[in-house]
Amino acid sequence: MVLWLLRHVWPLFQQVERHTSGDSRVYLTFRIAMASVTAFLLALLFGPLAIRWLKKHFRERVASASTMLDTLHAGKNDTPTMGGVFILASVVLSTLIWGNLGNGYVLLCLFVAISFLALGAIDDWTKLSTKTKGLTARTKFRVQWVLALIAGGILYGQQSQVPAGLDLVWPIGNFTLSLGIGFIFWAALVIVATSNSVNLTDGLDGLAGGATVFSGGAYIALCYLAGHTVLSSYFAIPHIPGAGEAGVVIGALVGAMLGFLWYNCHPAQVFMGDAGSLPVGALLGLAALITRQEVLLIIIGGVFVVETLSVILQVGSYKLTGKRILVCSPLHNHFVLSGQNEMKVVIRFWICSALLSILALASLKIL
Repeated sequence: MVLWLLRHVWPLFQQVERHTSGDSRVYLTFRIAMASVTAFLLALLFGPLAIRWLKKHFRERVASASTMLDTLHAGKNDTPTMGGVFILASVVLSTLIWGNLGNGYVLLCLFVAISFLALGAIDDWTKLSTKTKGLTARTKFRVQWVLALIAGGILYGQQSQVPAGLDLVWPIGNFTLSLGIGFIFWAALVIVATSNSVNLTDGLDGLAGGATVFSGGAYIALCYLAGHTVLSSYFAIPHIPGAGEAGVVIGALVGAMLGFLWYNCHPAQVFMGDAGSLPVGALLGLAALITRQEVLLIIIGGVFVVETLSVILQVGSYKLTGKRILVCSPLHNHFVLSGQNEMKVVIRFWICSALLSILALASLKIL
């Protein structure tokens, strides 16, 4: 919207555009920043209204497989959930204002955000309006794969003509492996895995939200660098024309998440639910695919990765040996049930997320 106005209304545009940078002709850095600020303010504005409405219709029901965990989190019963609705509403509205709607990456990000939001909302609604635990794991997983394969197919079409656009890139040393048509399956795997990883991490007040802010911040930088002809060459990363515009969407995601944390910090007034965690994770995975930095996602999203591995190892250990290696999985539950203060655990996970994001960006210039 704003981009259109700048192109068609602003009489000084022809004079200022020569001073802009990157692959956007209209102040990409400015629009990324404004998308973040706008989404933050929208989340703050929508928050109280959404919380009041959600409190009447959708309240958290603490019912896990651990009696100890249920007892510990008993005070969180009846907290409004499905806060992801106003997170993603803020992201979408901010993107419509500041994004280039003629850019294929922006449209793909919006598709992924809205479709995974719908899936998460249906799962939350089923869980809270019936006696079930939501959609069955098999149903949810299948729908995630369908949506992710669609996104992967679209992305394949957009990047098949871009040099290294379908390559798996090892950031240190810039080694590449061409994926060809297999890129579609790989893209779907990354999106589904990241979506579920964020979902598993969303178990303590502010935990997933804070980690998303740091991971999202790293991918804002990577989107900008990948879309910039000079900077992508300097950092020896694939140049993806138009990728900088995806930074506007991720900037909006970071801003909206900061606004959400205003209400989600301990003690939380609202939870994001699957309506938030599924699309947030999917967007981070998509950003990694657009920039061809999926390997760095393992570091940038290290908190999400470790949380997921803790569940896999816990289940695997119990099935193979009958013993659990953690008090309770995911890993954040292990620390809380071991007697550590919830906020101390959350802040320490945030610190790890921040340091991992810095480390990942620093790795671009190791070799």
